[in-house]
Amino acid sequence: MNEKSTKPYLIRAIYEWCVDSGFSPYIIVQVNSDTEVPIEHIKDGEIILNISHTAVSNLEIGNEILKFSARFNGISRRIQVPISTIKGIFSKEVNQGLTFFVKSKSDIENSQDTNQTNPDVQKQLTPSNSKSHLQVVK
Repeated sequence: MNEKSTKPYLIRAIYEWCVDSGFSPYIIVQVNSDTEVPIEHIKDGEIILNISHTAVSNLEIGNEILKFSARFNGISRRIQVPISTIKGIFSKEVNQGLTFFVKSKSDIENSQDTNQTNPDVQKQLTPSNSKSHLQVVK
């Protein structure tokens, strides 16, 4: 059975907490070829996006994709980011939220190559032997 990721559920939970608390939820996205974001706002391969109800319309936080429409410099843009590229979600006002580890495409390709040549690597990556990738944000 293919286990579902907890990441989209955690993103939705922090989003709801922000909304219920009157905070502005922001996401940090690692930009790659699968993301649809304004390239002029990308810095160091990342973009930070305000996803509050006053900043976006038609927000959908699915299990695979987060998408919405927003205005950038007065121009309406369609934004779409895979959940796998979201590095964090946090409240702007109190700077609390969650961060996630995001593998780059080269990391994924390298790990697939390694797993094919060395099956013991898969054992080393099991949850019981790995460190948590979650961080406390204060």
